Amino acid sequence: MRQLPVIDLAVIAIYLLGMILIGVRFSRKNKSAAQFTTASGTIPGWALGLSLYATFLSSNTFLGVPGKAFGSNWNAFTFSLSMPLAAFIAAKYFVPFYRRSGAVSAYTHLEQRFGPWARTYTTVCFILMQLARMGSIFFGAALALQALTGLEMRTIIWVTGICIIIYTVLGGMEAVIWTEVLQGIVKTTGALVILYLVIKGMNNGVGDIFRIGGADGKFSPGSFNLGDFSHSTFWVVFLYGFFINLNNFGMDQNYVQRYHTARSEKEASRSIWLCVYWYVPVSMVFFFIGTALYAYAQQHPDVLLAVKQQAAAERHIPVSMLQPADYGDKVLPWFMVTKVPSGLMGLIVAAILSAAMSTVSSGMNSTATVFLKDIYQRYIDPEVTPKREMRVLYSAASLAGVFAIIAGISMIGVGSILDMWWDLAGIFAGGMLGLFLLGMVSGIKNAAAVIATIIGILIIVWMSLSKYLPAEWVHIHSHLHAHMIIVVGTLSIFLTGMLLTSVQRLKTS
Repeated sequence: MRQLPVIDLAVIAIYLLGMILIGVRFSRKNKSAAQFTTASGTIPGWALGLSLYATFLSSNTFLGVPGKAFGSNWNAFTFSLSMPLAAFIAAKYFVPFYRRSGAVSAYTHLEQRFGPWARTYTTVCFILMQLARMGSIFFGAALALQALTGLEMRTIIWVTGICIIIYTVLGGMEAVIWTEVLQGIVKTTGALVILYLVIKGMNNGVGDIFRIGGADGKFSPGSFNLGDFSHSTFWVVFLYGFFINLNNFGMDQNYVQRYHTARSEKEASRSIWLCVYWYVPVSMVFFFIGTALYAYAQQHPDVLLAVKQQAAAERHIPVSMLQPADYGDKVLPWFMVTKVPSGLMGLIVAAILSAAMSTVSSGMNSTATVFLKDIYQRYIDPEVTPKREMRVLYSAASLAGVFAIIAGISMIGVGSILDMWWDLAGIFAGGMLGLFLLGMVSGIKNAAAVIATIIGILIIVWMSLSKYLPAEWVHIHSHLHAHMIIVVGTLSIFLTGMLLTSVQRLKTS
């Protein structure tokens, strides 16, 4: 256990207190559902863009990306390269669609197109996806903070979660956005400080990182084989990233809800591009940190012994059987514990807390919003009063935070944070995006959408679970990489719906 100096503890305390005070500050304005969910459309585009960037830059990026780069290469960076294409489509088509619809929930229009089942289905998928995402973020932050402070991971998750619940419930969306602006700056600064310290620890600086990393293939973006979809090639990750980012920008309530907070449609579209301009280069910094840590470990081969011992104990295997991918997520926390000097540790801890808080707070607010709009008002009390709306939002946000905390605790002990989250995101998002795209095509009937969604769900379930089938059933196993779940699931729903519609038109013509 590391005893943090008073100055570092003071920085952490000031940061946490500041987040709560922001919530208290905006609680005075937070008197209606419109203010809680969309800040009454008063947010400037630059702040909204930084808020979106901060949501993308979660603890899964802060810890999972360096761990992934350490354990393998830059293959996962292809995810970031797919963002501009998804952003172009979102800014051109999705933002105008949502701004003109006027509906705060991303899923209201699906009921108008296909009926209540479509709205409820996507709402449930979104809530499950958010709980998985927030849980993985809590776990990632706790993994690092345990190494830095020695506190028990469950305690870290509960304390962090309670702070987030307080300022999110008090301040609503306006507090979420302005805290995310601050958090985005803090965690970017923290990443640059870590990178500087790693480079400083190399024998010959940056040159050694490029030499060692290049010799061991650590900068490789993966295979460019267009015909291989069973491994994590460049194209598999690019397709995964494009569909996930299209889902994020196009129908994830986290993002759609914030389009309504902007002062105008133009500013909402610009905020997407600002998010991309920040995230792509900063994600590259995190990949470089992972490669730099790998090079550092080659020059200091004895320093990772404690990390390997911890990973081997958690996996119940000998140290000799470990691969770099098995302990990649633990290397950055170890480096921070042993190499970050006093005085900077508080900033690093605040950066890790920021990485968790920014995404979790927006997830809590958006989950509460869809619960109110798509479940409570739709099925329980359509004529809910403004006062009760606020009570429902407060309760739903708090419960979302508690369930996310429980999800994070349940994930303690998993391997790669980034791999786990990517797999879960592909499963939940795959069944939503295809239906959403169908809803934007005129002429698609409800029956075709129902059949297409059922077929898509069955395919997603098969691809997700086939790896658990007995070996003798190998002939029905999915041989596609897990990243292809969202790609195949989305295309299955969309293309099946289009095909059924075409067949129906031929019969009636």
